[in-house]
Amino acid sequence: METLIDTVVRELRDRTEIVDALYRFGFGQDLKDRELFASAFAADAELDFRPAAAKWGARPPLMSGRDTIVTTILGLFTGRVDTTHQVTNPRVVIDGDTARLTALVEAQHLLTADHGVFALLKNPYDVDLVRDGERWVIRRLRIDNAWFTGDPAAIFTA
Repeated sequence: METLIDTVVRELRDRTEIVDALYRFGFGQDLKDRELFASAFAADAELDFRPAAAKWGARPPLMSGRDTIVTTILGLFTGRVDTTHQVTNPRVVIDGDTARLTALVEAQHLLTADHGVFALLKNPYDVDLVRDGERWVIRRLRIDNAWFTGDPAAIFTA
């Protein structure tokens, strides 16, 4: 029989693991660590950067599938763009084996060859997650943009 303490511990662990999926997303990019970055996503994940990119006139495709997301993003940044991601204001709603996470993510992007060319973005994230054993993974990630400074077109165009 599950006790109140067991229930609370399970909920706190789930909340921690849900936010950790977003940390793996950001830190995996920052370290250019393919395995860590991929661990953030379900195999059938979807990443929608179109709302953010529309703010500076770009029209990227919807990315579908963990392998496509990882290959596309790391392929664009590795050896070319240095990044740092900071996650704040996470809000979590859990419904069984699914969850919704909203957060603000500040993402600094600098051209490796010239840190004077940069884009600093403040992005609201809307994330749907699913339980994957003891951890949680991103099934759908929608990234919007509240504001930016710098030149995102120089960063997000290969």
